[in-house]
Amino acid sequence: MDEKLFNRIKRLTEIQSVSGFEENMREVMTKEMTPLVDKIEYDGLGGVFGIKKSKKENAPRIMLASHMDEVGFMLSQILDSGLFRVVPLGGWNPYVVSAQRFTLQTKKGNYPVISSSVPPHLLRGTNGQKQIDVSDILFDAGFTSKGEAEEFGVRPGDAIVPESETIQTANGKRIISKAWDNRYGCTLVLDVLEELKDTDLPNTLIAGANVQEEVGLRGAKVSTTKFKPDLFFAVDCSPADDLEGKKDANGRLDGGFLLRIFDPGMIMLRRMREYIVETADVKEIPYQTFVSKGGTDAGAAHLANDGVPSAVIGVPGRYIHTHQTMFSVKDYEAAKAMVIALLTSLDREKVDGIIYGK
Repeated sequence: MDEKLFNRIKRLTEIQSVSGFEENMREVMTKEMTPLVDKIEYDGLGGVFGIKKSKKENAPRIMLASHMDEVGFMLSQILDSGLFRVVPLGGWNPYVVSAQRFTLQTKKGNYPVISSSVPPHLLRGTNGQKQIDVSDILFDAGFTSKGEAEEFGVRPGDAIVPESETIQTANGKRIISKAWDNRYGCTLVLDVLEELKDTDLPNTLIAGANVQEEVGLRGAKVSTTKFKPDLFFAVDCSPADDLEGKKDANGRLDGGFLLRIFDPGMIMLRRMREYIVETADVKEIPYQTFVSKGGTDAGAAHLANDGVPSAVIGVPGRYIHTHQTMFSVKDYEAAKAMVIALLTSLDREKVDGIIYGK
């Protein structure tokens, strides 16, 4: 595995930034993108994008968007005992929340906190544990009272973020981390901007990261309104469904990038799909078509302004929205190759062909 790539993935996935609290990621994205683009711009909710202007007259505007936020929790109530009730920020399977390490981010500082669980010893002689709901799980930072927690600056509204170390698997082909949804996209945006730094593109590129995707695609709604792209490409991670080893699984590690053709929020336009598929075939870039039950920022972007043809260039990850996602470097490399092929080829004529069928 390329050491530079792994180090970037490790750095970005270990950063702690949940929906609505993206400052840590925004600072890094701004610093990394600044020398690679002509200027940096922000939207009103905190999304950050680098603008790489084309020298071509009447160049189309192409938006390449990740999202900075990861799933986590918000502290909603401090109990008299010093424990916390929380509300989820993003989708969580409640069975993976208990007995995990998190970081509580407060105005006074960051503190370790763990999610509660009931040990089996206390369930003996009962009918077992009832079906878990996230609202049943308390969070414990070791405070002995509500007053003590407040003395340390803890307040309702503080963020609670998963804590996890990013590591390689033994064969060096895969990585285990939190937040690959969607530090994948952030990693790809930075890698692509580095590779294209000295390349004159046939389009003006608007590349960066939205906020608050995990809580309703909120950031994409404002950023597409601000930047008014002709085409929009989301780069996002989706759940792999390949645990049984089926070759026709919907999302397989090592199967190439994911071309999302349908989800509840968007049907990809036929001409957009055909252009991506034809480009991937010519460039011999491996891909797999993907149908999803969840959405991405493309679902919000394609409805913005007068309508923006959109697509998702994704990768699959096993066990997403947990502390431990496993993903393939091979799929990442395919996605990167696809994005570069698109950005270096989409001129005004090709973009108008996708939009208008010319």
